[in-house]
Amino acid sequence: MAEVLVYVDHVDGAVRKPTLELLTLARRVGEPVAVALGAGAADTAATLAEHGAVKVLTADAPEFADYLVVPKVDALQAAYEAVSPAAVLVPSSAEGKEIAARLAVRIKSGIITDAVDLEAGDEGPVATQSVFAAAFTTKSRITRGTPVITVKPNSAPVEAAPAAGAVEALSVSFSEQATGTKVTSRTPRESTGRPELTEAAIVVSGGRGVNGAENFAVIEALADSLGAAVGASRAAVDAGWYPHSNQVGQTGKSVSPQLYIASGISGAIQHRAGMQTSKTIVAINKDAEAPIFDLVDYGVVGDLFEVVPQLTEEVKSRKG
Repeated sequence: MAEVLVYVDHVDGAVRKPTLELLTLARRVGEPVAVALGAGAADTAATLAEHGAVKVLTADAPEFADYLVVPKVDALQAAYEAVSPAAVLVPSSAEGKEIAARLAVRIKSGIITDAVDLEAGDEGPVATQSVFAAAFTTKSRITRGTPVITVKPNSAPVEAAPAAGAVEALSVSFSEQATGTKVTSRTPRESTGRPELTEAAIVVSGGRGVNGAENFAVIEALADSLGAAVGASRAAVDAGWYPHSNQVGQTGKSVSPQLYIASGISGAIQHRAGMQTSKTIVAINKDAEAPIFDLVDYGVVGDLFEVVPQLTEEVKSRKG
């Protein structure tokens, strides 16, 4: 069976969930070969093998931490040349999409970004995408070169499938461009204790109807009871009620959780584009004519300040 390269997103050896989802998808079209780079790369092997990686290619060098993107592209290209894969899969983060795009240019291949599903086809992997502000679903395949595909988080289940996971050192020769952009400083992001927005299985978002930064405590309480991430609409972010890093929408982040709860959000196309691929959508809005209700699986017409606290208490009581 053909091998499929999977770029590993990890933090000091701790593999992030989107990579494990990629391994599930890679097994549909071939045998996953993982590529782990940077500090802790070798520590990823056990987790990757547990989820289906037949081989783990690792490389560590100061360039991966000290410079932006290009050293990682050099390494992924080296893995591509060593393996001659049937496809290359990369998590659909901002960095992941840049790495994938640069690789596709180098190897003269087509690229598909933000896929939400992947299946084997007679002429290569077939990717499903949600396009035109999530108004349409398309199926596409690459017709030139080796398919390079980035996949959104929460697009596939994480499934254990033990494999050999043999660790091999990857030899990388860095290009002249690798040291072109140096990282001069880093500031750790403050932890809220909540899941990362784009990776969360549950997202609770607030919009214009929250009516103030102080009222987001109601949204946060529900999110915390569910172990969820907190999102916000563009209207709420523009009003200064919540940070831009939590904005869901066309000009914010795209999410695809198992459960999305929209509170006080009208459902403008800008917001829908960022959450329409969620598996189950629940809306709470006092306007029965709000466009969001055309999209949802379950809708509650009511005041969010009455409905959301009751929902929070119900969740707590059932968990207790």
